Amino acid sequence: MLKLDKLPFGIALGALAPVLGLVIYYFLRASSYGFGEFVNYFFHTKALLTAVGSLCLIANIILFTLFINARKDKTAIGIFAMTAMYGLMILYAKFFM
Repeated sequence: MLKLDKLPFGIALGALAPVLGLVIYYFLRASSYGFGEFVNYFFHTKALLTAVGSLCLIANIILFTLFINARKDKTAIGIFAMTAMYGLMILYAKFFM
C-alpha cells in the first residue's frame, strides 16, 4: 500500500478513511442503534457531528503521517487535501446548517 505515490490514490484514501472511522465509532459506541438511524442522528446533531467528525479525521492523520514518513509526497498531499475538505465541511455544517 505504501508503494503508490499518486495524487488520486491519496484523494481516495483521504475520502474513505473518515468513513471507516465513522463505522468503527459506530461499532464501538453506538451499535445498539441501526446504522442508518445512527448516520441520520450524526448528521442532524451538531455536537455529535463536530465531535465524532473530528475523531474520524484521526484516521486521515494516521495515514498522512505514514505516507509522509515513507516519502510518498503526492499521496500525502491527496490525503491532506481531503482532510482539509472534510474539516471545512464539518465547520460549515456546524455553523450554517
